Amino acid sequence: MDFNDDIHLDVCQNIEVGLKEQYELYPELTDNLCVFGLEQAIVALKKKAGYAKNMKVSNDPLVQGIIKWCVDIGEMRIGKLNDLTLEEYVARIKKIKKSVILHSSLGGKRGYYEFIKDYV
Repeated sequence: MDFNDDIHLDVCQNIEVGLKEQYELYPELTDNLCVFGLEQAIVALKKKAGYAKNMKVSNDPLVQGIIKWCVDIGEMRIGKLNDLTLEEYVARIKKIKKSVILHSSLGGKRGYYEFIKDYV
């Protein structure tokens, strides 16, 4: 599944809107922290669904907005819009995470932000 044939592409775009906002609010937010925030968002989503009970979610202020944004979108979309499941939503977060890693390797500490800022 790539971005071109994703039936839930709008979910990816929703996530990216929040990431762009966080990059703009926190100039010290790096791609590495964004990746960490996305990983923590997955844990938070799973905890909210009753899984990952023994896992902790970071309270780092630089990633709190990412976690909250992803959880909020999940609550709005999972099971309510286009039959999106938790598993499918987590797959979209992982897809974005891969994109952050890729663009970071191409463009430095905030390469992903530089990539999305004009498109989102």
